[in-house]
Amino acid sequence: MLQRTISPIDNSVYVERELASARTVDETLDRARRAQRDWRRVPVEARGQILGRFCDAFGQRGDAVGQELAWQMGRPVRYGPNEVRGTLERARHMIAIAPEALADIDVGPKEGFVRFLRREPLGVVFTVAAWNYPYLIAVNSVVPALMAGNVVVLKHSAQTPLCAETFEACMREAGLPDGCFQVLHLGHDDTLRVVADPRVDFVAFTGSVAGGHAIQRAASERFIGTGLELGGCDPAYVRHDANLAYAVENLVDGAYFNSGQSCCGIQRVYVHEQAYDTFVERWIDLTRKYVLGSPLDTGTTLGPVVRTSAADEIRRQVASSVSLGARSPIAEQEFDASRAGTPYVAPAVLLDVDHAMPVMCQEIFGPVAGIMKVRSDEQAVALMNDSPFGLTASVWTEDEQAAMALGDQVQTGTWFMNRCDYLDPALAWVGVKDSGRGCTLSSIGYEHLTRPKSFHLRVRT
Repeated sequence: MLQRTISPIDNSVYVERELASARTVDETLDRARRAQRDWRRVPVEARGQILGRFCDAFGQRGDAVGQELAWQMGRPVRYGPNEVRGTLERARHMIAIAPEALADIDVGPKEGFVRFLRREPLGVVFTVAAWNYPYLIAVNSVVPALMAGNVVVLKHSAQTPLCAETFEACMREAGLPDGCFQVLHLGHDDTLRVVADPRVDFVAFTGSVAGGHAIQRAASERFIGTGLELGGCDPAYVRHDANLAYAVENLVDGAYFNSGQSCCGIQRVYVHEQAYDTFVERWIDLTRKYVLGSPLDTGTTLGPVVRTSAADEIRRQVASSVSLGARSPIAEQEFDASRAGTPYVAPAVLLDVDHAMPVMCQEIFGPVAGIMKVRSDEQAVALMNDSPFGLTASVWTEDEQAAMALGDQVQTGTWFMNRCDYLDPALAWVGVKDSGRGCTLSSIGYEHLTRPKSFHLRVRT
């Protein structure tokens, strides 16, 4: 059966791939099992040298990556280098910290004994990656899993199959042993069958909440770990003392970059009443400066969303919010390229919003944000927490102590001050509530890709 990738640029078929047969899946998993027996014995430093060469090979593909991303998922070519830089930053950080993060842990002296903890690899890691940041998402589990002595089978989104193949080519060029990293093109049902296969020891999934539930159900008959990075409806709070020019510039970018298709993008903005009018005026002015058009044009700053059906859903959620009383100060017609029945969606900001409206309570995976006036820190915290999601949240203020105090109260995986929509590989990437479970990146990320093994040796009897 063929898998077709429809480009959001012009709805043409950009890539066709044959889905893996049952025999191919079986051979792939067997090959992975065999490869892992040897790979786990390779010293961490040697693994790092190979994956360092992977980084070198990937870095040389920057121009091609930008073009392919534009055709596969619609990101403007001017932003292609960002994905390459971010992927390399994450990979190289996780390679650098691996020797210390994976080292044996001495639990202290005890006469007549040698005691320590060792982190052992899990085995075969099955990574199911999403299309919206296709390299950044995949690298979060792929490189740390390999550094920890696991092998990886990658199933990428049907929208971005070339990203998986680029990873595979770079791994081969780096000299990674055969079977340690493999790619499967799979449909949904076959993906779930791989999750349930006893040869798979851990599943790293990025996608929707519904997809996360499906992965969890498929894995439920076995005692294996799952890492689930799911949805978001991320809030920001602009305090009365915020640098408004800086806050607007960064929050507008956080809402509309990648056409709003980011699990940690800004969707809910709470602004203190003292700053509200100025903030809204500046937000509208900056939004009108976006250029919506073909992602192949270097002047485009906002490309199409991933597909027409996604655009239809975004427009439906905006219309539903408006029908409940929200006000849209920017008409969609102000952006010439925005057309119903196409993936090209104008950036939208909704005012006079409340938490009964989709814009403030549902994930809208598109260039849409709602701005709500608040009276106090306490009200802002209550509203930020009034969500089934909890991936990231931010506060915009000049008061670091206030930011710390508020961060202790907000239910989120990452708490930012004067920053948003960013991932630091030295910090744990983690969500709460329906934003997922588990952790990637940082030294803590290695804990989810290994199991502890205790060595308890009586050396004198």
